[in-house]
Parts: sequence; C-alpha cells; structure tokens
Amino acid sequence: MTHVLSQAAVSSLGRWFARHARDLPWRRRRDLYAVWISEVMLQQTRVETVIPYYRDFLRRFPTLKRLASASLQDMLKAWEGLGYYSRARNLWQAARLVQTEFRGRIPADFSEFRSLPGVGEYIAAAVLSIGRGLALPVVDGNVLRVVCRWQGIATDIRLAAAKKNVRQFLQGIIPADSPGRFNEAMMELGALVCLPRVPLCGQCPLRRCCFALRHGKTGLLPVKSRKRPVPEYHVALAVITRESGEKGGGRIFIQQRPELGHLGGLWEFPGGKCRPGEKPEAAVGRECREELGVEIAALGRLAEVRHAYSHFKVHLHVFICRLRRGRIRTDRPHAWVRIDELQQYPFPGANHKFFPQLKEYFNT
Repeated sequence: MTHVLSQAAVSSLGRWFARHARDLPWRRRRDLYAVWISEVMLQQTRVETVIPYYRDFLRRFPTLKRLASASLQDMLKAWEGLGYYSRARNLWQAARLVQTEFRGRIPADFSEFRSLPGVGEYIAAAVLSIGRGLALPVVDGNVLRVVCRWQGIATDIRLAAAKKNVRQFLQGIIPADSPGRFNEAMMELGALVCLPRVPLCGQCPLRRCCFALRHGKTGLLPVKSRKRPVPEYHVALAVITRESGEKGGGRIFIQQRPELGHLGGLWEFPGGKCRPGEKPEAAVGRECREELGVEIAALGRLAEVRHAYSHFKVHLHVFICRLRRGRIRTDRPHAWVRIDELQQYPFPGANHKFFPQLKEYFNT
C-alpha cells in the first residue's frame, strides 16, 4: 500500500465535515442506544429511507429497556418495510441480553459489545467510536471507496483482504481525540463527494493527495468484481377466504413464519416455490395440501408482483382461494382476519405490493 499520509489531510477532512455534514436526526442524540439503532438501520439502506423509521422507532421504543420489554411482533411491526428483518430480530434479542446479562447497560467494551447478536465488526466500531470515543475505524462501502482511491489500493473490495488493508491504514491515522467524528466524516465524504460513478473531485478535501485523481484512475478504483446473477423463483400464494356475507366482512387465513430463518417472525399467506415445469395454479394447490392438509379451489388470479431480496428475486403469483375439502392443520401461529386487520400484523414488503388489489377485491 502506498501511504500518502499527512496530518494536514486529516485536518482538512475535519474542516470539510464541519461545513458540509448533513443535519441527520441520529447526529442530535449521541447515547449508545440511539447510535446503535441508527447504525443497524443504516446497514445496506439509504439514509432517506431510514430517517422516518428512526424517528418513529425511537418514539415507540425511546430506551433499550422499552425495546427489551416489547414483544418481537411489536418490534417487527415498527421495522416493517425497512427490510433485512434479521437485523431487527438480532437487535431485539441483543436488547434483551443487555437487560439480563449486563444489567441494562450497553457494554462499552469492544469484545463484550461484539458478542451480542447481530453486532459485527462494522456495528461495533461505528457505535463505540461515535458513542464512546473508542479509536476504532469504520469500514463500510463508502469508506472502502474513499480509501482505495485516496491510497491507490487495487485489491478487489469484495475480498476480505481489501477491508483488512483499509482498516489497517485507517487505524494508523484515526484521531484519538475524535474517532467518531473522523469515521462520520469518512462515510460522509463517500456519500456526498467520492461518488461511485462521477466523483466530485473538485470538492474533495483529500484531492491534493489522492492517488486516483493524480493518476487519472478515479474510474478504475476501487476494483470491484461483478456479482453473480441472482436467481429468480416463481412463488404461488393462496389468499384463502372465508366469506361472512357482509360487504368487506370476509376473513383471510394468515400464518406466521418461524422466527429463525428468512423473514422470521413475519406473517404471510400459505404457498411456496413452483417446482421446475410446474404451473403456479398447480403449485398453490400442492403447497396448501402439504402445508395445511386441505384441498383448495383457486377462484382466480389476484395479482402478480416481483420483488428483489439481496441474494434472490421472487415472482409472486397470488390467487384468491376457498377451502374445498378438509380442515386446516398447522403447528404455526395462525389467524383468520378481516382485511382491515392486516395492518396489525407485520408482513414482508413483497406482500404489501398486492395489498391494494386485495383491499379492492374485498371492498367491491
């Protein structure tokens, strides 16, 4: 690694941050709990998306004690739509552990904090540097991009070696008196100036010592290998109805996903992946037989929606159905709910995409 390092560059970064830092709600409250909430929400999620969730979450759960005493369902409902629900489950479990194992005090020791569910290297460094002033460098996507350009690091940033090199470099320059502010400045620089495609080099406080700018390589750094194509699955869902005879009074069968695993703890409609060569109409009937032990009749197709997760995509085929034979048998928590009661349950974002058609069907 070529070290182009000077105290002047770090000082220049600090002055730039003082002038250009965005007024974000989590920068107004610096206790460990609030910082922790913001950093968990900000992982793989845009700032603009997080702001309303962060404000609402702290209104519902203003302290760690309140979060630890809440039910997982209440917590997931507050998180609904933010995605990456394993983050929410881990945060809830970690809050409960802090209450029981650390007497309600979030540990300020790196190893102890790192031992909590969902707390990785990035979360631990961000929370403890910002909330406790520990000299721990933060390495996220923005910081990787800034440092690779600044220092001319050509290692593929998808590799652990790149993160290790960047972290070692930052450990040597992070100011002991203001590590949290330094970390925020680095992340902010990547978010506002050192952009992926068209960096605003003329506005960068590091431009005088930037390897990539000096050598005309801003378009080549950082090196990032292509992602493998993500698979797309066709999934058939059954909205099983039980009519009540009054307008808008029909009930729908829903069930809760197991707490462990993808979208754990959220509610859903029965169904599953189509097998190779299997039509969705056949798959929805098969899935209901396998999951619930019933025969259903598909009354019609309600909607088709597509949704992308981090490692795969789904193409949902949603059918309005009724029970034809048998009685539902399932070990999962389940309920028959009215259409206006769906809002009481946390559902995956993909399901919300066909809720408008569902409401229209029941209210016409």
